[in-house]
Amino acid sequence: MQYMDVPAQYRAYKDEFDPAIQQVLTSGGYILGPEVLRLEERLAAYVGSPHCVTVSSGTDALLIPLMALDVGPGDEVITVPFTFISTAEVIELLGAKSIFIDIDPDTFNMDATQLEAAITDKTKAIIPVSLFGQMPDMTAINAIAAAHNIPVIEDGAQSFGAEQNGVKSSGASVIATTSFYPTKPLSCFGEGGAVCTTDEEITQKMMAIRNHGSLKRDYHDHVGINGRLEALQGAVLNVKLDHFDDEVATRQRLGARYSAAFAECENVQAPVVAEGNTHVYAQYTLRVKNRAAFIEHMTQQDVPTCVFYSKCLHQQPVFAHLGYGPGSLPVAEAAANEVVSLPMHAFLTEADQDAVIAAVKGFVG
Repeated sequence: MQYMDVPAQYRAYKDEFDPAIQQVLTSGGYILGPEVLRLEERLAAYVGSPHCVTVSSGTDALLIPLMALDVGPGDEVITVPFTFISTAEVIELLGAKSIFIDIDPDTFNMDATQLEAAITDKTKAIIPVSLFGQMPDMTAINAIAAAHNIPVIEDGAQSFGAEQNGVKSSGASVIATTSFYPTKPLSCFGEGGAVCTTDEEITQKMMAIRNHGSLKRDYHDHVGINGRLEALQGAVLNVKLDHFDDEVATRQRLGARYSAAFAECENVQAPVVAEGNTHVYAQYTLRVKNRAAFIEHMTQQDVPTCVFYSKCLHQQPVFAHLGYGPGSLPVAEAAANEVVSLPMHAFLTEADQDAVIAAVKGFVG
């Protein structure tokens, strides 16, 4: 059994992937091009946003909109400490300051009740993270942000395909990003990402920034980066997008099956899906008090597990200068000590899932 069987998807759609890839190879157009343009149109339509700009990675999907907003030294960006480092890494790369607020203990997402107090006259953006597969309280976050005229950038790297009150992740804020890293719900065969936005001016600026600051050959309006999506990845994603709704449904079925099995388990806490939310289970994540013993037990049962994330960002040496001491963000710190994720992907068989469930139920803490 594998924690995440990435090649299974290639095997399932091989007859579609191979000709799509061959067409790009034959064309000689390997950067951007018609496959990428088609993908952008489809992604925008999928999330209900007027604009989508694809980029070279999920990290660039976070960096480029911050650059488009002219975030820089002296600015602050509010986010959460329980996430992958790229969320705050891009803030620091631009010379701005990361302001961390704590998370909700059930969803692991931004605690919107703490947002207002963190806003200052230096706040340039807010980045809530849709962790593990469901969205934070975007209604509350957007309302607070709008009252202060601050743009919200959803980091939806793990939640593409999820919904909140009928609105899809990456379509619920002024700007939203996602990642197509191979382990994400919608993934490519390498690195890739996208930014969806309701703002035409920001769209044009991001399109320039991803192409060395240029929309016209030999004419550069902005300082930019090499952030373009490869045509091969566009072709791959167009194939996967054809099957994406079915995969989301499978993930949700498997997630519900796990949760039903663990409902009576006193030693583990299954994921909590907030009211109005759907969950795509990018990771199926439990809370376990004695995590080390649990992982050892699962290993002995030949069941792989993974921890996302064992250390919060404010506890990382690279962010020590921000001055967050131990206990400053207690909910996030507790989560980092207790979370553990089980095998989850759209090609997980019920037989393998039954083996995982039996192993979890065999753990007595």
